[in-house]
Amino acid sequence: MSLILDSSAALAWIYADEITPAIRQVFDLLHENGAWVPSLWRLEVANILEMGVRRARHDVAFRDATLADLALLPINLDAETDRQAWGATLRLAERHRLTLYDAAYLELAQRLRLPLATLDSDLRAAASDESVPLLGI
Repeated sequence: MSLILDSSAALAWIYADEITPAIRQVFDLLHENGAWVPSLWRLEVANILEMGVRRARHDVAFRDATLADLALLPINLDAETDRQAWGATLRLAERHRLTLYDAAYLELAQRLRLPLATLDSDLRAAASDESVPLLGI
């Protein structure tokens, strides 16, 4: 079965100090069955990595190598994310007090009926309230 992969789970796989057995399992599933992400995922991941460069967590070479590695993964971008933004995604953000960015992952998990891999505690709580299966801790 495929899954929805948020940026927190994706980047936990990249940083050695954040890898857990659950994150390893998420990436085993990803390699076997692929994953889906909202169309904003690449922007979000690149932004987090760029902020890591600016804050001296890692260098530009690490950022670029990470992006190259992530580009090789069987990740599908959802073309419907923007069409859902002012409807279902906004309602989920409002109901659970999430950012629209986080609500986009929840909306996608609901629409595709797939488990959500996230480490974000607010998103996990919202997913639980919405009966969306969770991966990643």
